[in-house]
Amino acid sequence: MEEKSNATLEKIHEAAMAEFLDKGFQGASLRKIVKNAGVTTGAFYGYFSSKEALFASIVEPHAAALMGRFMEAQTSFSELPEQEQPEHMGLESSQYVHWMVDYICDHREPVKLLLCKAEGTSYEHFVHNMVEVEVEYTLRYMDVLRRLGREVPELSQSLCHIIASGMFNGLFEIVVHDMPKEQALRDVEQFRTFYTGGWLKLMGG
Repeated sequence: MEEKSNATLEKIHEAAMAEFLDKGFQGASLRKIVKNAGVTTGAFYGYFSSKEALFASIVEPHAAALMGRFMEAQTSFSELPEQEQPEHMGLESSQYVHWMVDYICDHREPVKLLLCKAEGTSYEHFVHNMVEVEVEYTLRYMDVLRRLGREVPELSQSLCHIIASGMFNGLFEIVVHDMPKEQALRDVEQFRTFYTGGWLKLMGG
């Protein structure tokens, strides 16, 4: 019985993945997902309470992994002694970005749902939430530099938001364009070099 249940769940997920990738969450037809999965509507509701619950079951593990590792990189940097932070600047983010490229390339379809097809769900602000975290930790780091005696010009929160938003949307182009892993790693490394140089210049480096 459990084996049959798992097989049914897998069919629902496969049909949902195809429909969500094709039409996005809002445009996806639950009726078509159920039909393509070869199950009845009643059977579907035995597994999921709604179309959004189905969408969440696919993307949530990947949202948790990407955000969790991102937060780990941010907090591990901010918890360093203040005098050590400048020499580590970019190191934790570099490790995260390389991990992220690997992760995206290993889970392309569900990550594409999360980043490109989630309008109308609680995940539609996922990238915006990452940007907000990045801005918060960037402003904290600038305060650290000032306490260390560095001359850091005042940068508005809105400017930091624009820069961080551009950075994340740029990084996630590898998802939008289904970039091969080797090209993604190369492009992202050069992209990071570009952004790091810009931040250093803005911060008086």
